[in-house]
Amino acid sequence: MSEKARVRYMRLVLFFDLPVATAKQRKDYRIFRKFLLKDGFLPLQESVYAKLVVNDAAAGSAIARVRKNRPPAGLVQILRVTESQFATMDYITGDRPAYEEVDTMEELLIL
Repeated sequence: MSEKARVRYMRLVLFFDLPVATAKQRKDYRIFRKFLLKDGFLPLQESVYAKLVVNDAAAGSAIARVRKNRPPAGLVQILRVTESQFATMDYITGDRPAYEEVDTMEELLIL
């Protein structure tokens, strides 16, 4: 099996709802959000982030890092979808995000 055939691109879509009533909770929110950005998650909406991964192993590693860096309170959920499923997302109102998103396999550089 060729190397290209073993790559199964998917997106991790992360949803979170964190409390921000106290100064400590707001700090936890900021730390978690900075972790997500540093780990390669890109914001889709205010509390919805997505990350492109190359296979199930990379997805599992990313999820493990989120578990390790999760805030002490609130709800964090991750949905795994294939890249082709993610590409069929309908935009009902608004436009695609302004950030530069890898949306084709030709633009993806694997290190």
